[in-house]
Amino acid sequence: MFEPRPLTRAVILALSAAALTACSDDDDSVPATAADTFSIQVLHFADIDGSGGAADVRNMSALVDGFRAEMPERTLLLSSGDNLIPGPEFFAASDSSLAPTLGSPGNGRANIAWLNAMGVQASVVGNHDLDTGTEDFAGLITADGDWPGAQFPYLSANIDFTTDSNTAPLVAPDGMSAEGGTLAASTTLQVDGETIGIVGASVPTLSSITSTGSLTITPAAFDPAVDENLDALAADIQEDVDKLIDAGINKIILLAHMQQISVEKALAPRLDGVDLIIAGGSNTLLADSNDSLRDGDAAADDYPLSYDSASGEPVLVVNTAGDFSYLGRLVLEFDAQGLINKGALDPGVNGAWSTGMITQTFEVNDTVDAITDALDEVLLAKDGNILGKTAVYLEGRRNQVRSEETNLGNLTAEANLWLARHQDASVAVSLKNGGGIRDNIGQALQPPGTSDPSEIVFLPPAANDAVGKPEGGISQLDLETSLRFNNDLTMVTVTPAELADLLEYAFAASEEGATPGRFPQIAGMRVEFDYREAARANGDSNLAPVMTSRVRELEILNSDGSVAQDVVTAGMVDTAGSSIRLVTLGFLAGDCVNNATASCGDGYPFKSLVAPDKVDVTVSPGLSDFSPAGGEQDAMAEYLMVTYPQTGSGYNEAETPVDQDQRIVNIAINAAP
Repeated sequence: MFEPRPLTRAVILALSAAALTACSDDDDSVPATAADTFSIQVLHFADIDGSGGAADVRNMSALVDGFRAEMPERTLLLSSGDNLIPGPEFFAASDSSLAPTLGSPGNGRANIAWLNAMGVQASVVGNHDLDTGTEDFAGLITADGDWPGAQFPYLSANIDFTTDSNTAPLVAPDGMSAEGGTLAASTTLQVDGETIGIVGASVPTLSSITSTGSLTITPAAFDPAVDENLDALAADIQEDVDKLIDAGINKIILLAHMQQISVEKALAPRLDGVDLIIAGGSNTLLADSNDSLRDGDAAADDYPLSYDSASGEPVLVVNTAGDFSYLGRLVLEFDAQGLINKGALDPGVNGAWSTGMITQTFEVNDTVDAITDALDEVLLAKDGNILGKTAVYLEGRRNQVRSEETNLGNLTAEANLWLARHQDASVAVSLKNGGGIRDNIGQALQPPGTSDPSEIVFLPPAANDAVGKPEGGISQLDLETSLRFNNDLTMVTVTPAELADLLEYAFAASEEGATPGRFPQIAGMRVEFDYREAARANGDSNLAPVMTSRVRELEILNSDGSVAQDVVTAGMVDTAGSSIRLVTLGFLAGDCVNNATASCGDGYPFKSLVAPDKVDVTVSPGLSDFSPAGGEQDAMAEYLMVTYPQTGSGYNEAETPVDQDQRIVNIAINAAP
């Protein structure tokens, strides 16, 4: 851990006060009183990039306005990133019918307009904010004709925005009151005469999980399990915190989007001068014992979490679950030195406030209501475009698709394989990352009178009589919500050793409780892995193994489920076996194949394949036309219409517990029979 700053804020301020006293003719001293304290209300949210639903967006605005009215001069509204994501709401905002509410329609503009209407004052840059690239991001947050852009700055201390031509013109001076639509490491906000410093920090692995263009992100190498990497990240952030402290600011909030709350927890004792860390990216629900949570939800930890900084000063960490499901509320009291009085924290006020529980005295924001009404009309039309049918719930929740085989993972991987074979019949296997599945298709209902997650009932999609959607119907909206990235598909050829290397990498970050986005969902093959074995440090097909570590068995399957080719047996790779044609996502193996300067999505080792023969999928049977040919949504739509049409009985492979999975077998939990 790097050395803490030699002087704490309290010491610096005390020395400054002593110096002023020494220079004054007035020798009277006044003891500290309640007048020396300062209270502030921080309202916050994170990861509002999913399909929370119109009611949740509206109710979030009601909570914000209602709580702000209780402390109108001393309230901050802050976001810790992922304010949008390519998906139904993102693209629906480009419909011409939204012109009266948005001024000028455009992709993602409804999401930003919601935040403008609620009065967001600053946000950190989350990974999904960049999913459509830096050009689109810059265009989204800046004014354009009747479109006002974001009315708040985006922050990140460890992103150099000047190295990308799209973001460079938007850079504002750090540590100043940045205007809306600008980019900076930090900004200041005035709250009832007090200056509050706000610093942002983004997960350093951005370049492998989103579209960063020419942005420079530090530290360049980052593994959250390595103390030296955490120290380097903390040092980057500390530089901008110190600038605020040196300017006399003694109340500082860090907006951090680190994907895993363990990183924000690790930063708290490494930083000095930060009072509050608002976490983001992990969808972790922190709540205190008297918070009323949604049915089926359980707090992962307390609200707030309390730590001591590098110099022993109080620092708090907070977070909420995403998708407009909760608003975080934290009322803080600072002493004259800008230190938090932890004894003044009131659990009856502070905590996670569910957007499903709104009092009659809280009213929905009129502008948010109008935007949501306009979006609803577009989205309802999409829910009426029925593409197929399922008799079972399709599991797409984050914790599941990133840690085990799921029936939705199987279905979308099979659809990709089916479509690729229309163009190239030799394609044998399909591989995609679980992180690309963004939502379930179906209902997860908590029975009345219980909050036990084990009692949740999982059902197929509900009927929507307003648009003629039958129970179990899978609509365009369902696909756009679950497969919202709509990745292009691409085909490559891999040797047995290269395929083994890809799967080794796919499981390298897996462990009990972990949910890495790289975790695979597959078709055309069967794999057994053991995360108790040592993980390879990285994937590199130049080092494609003769022996594997975590991958113990890997088989290519025929269409009837029989074994066509043994690739790995008891950890030994059959290097003499024939090469294998694979379909995967363009995100994982697009521009990076044989391109040393490009990054592969999620860091997958596609860079140096021996003879990849990379070809993009461009074919489409033409049964569905809402999505371009050669993408995941079109693959799934066409596959459903042929294989599980709405007139049939539907897809009926129910989700199984991890210890019963047969396609991806986790030996640590259940050895194959």
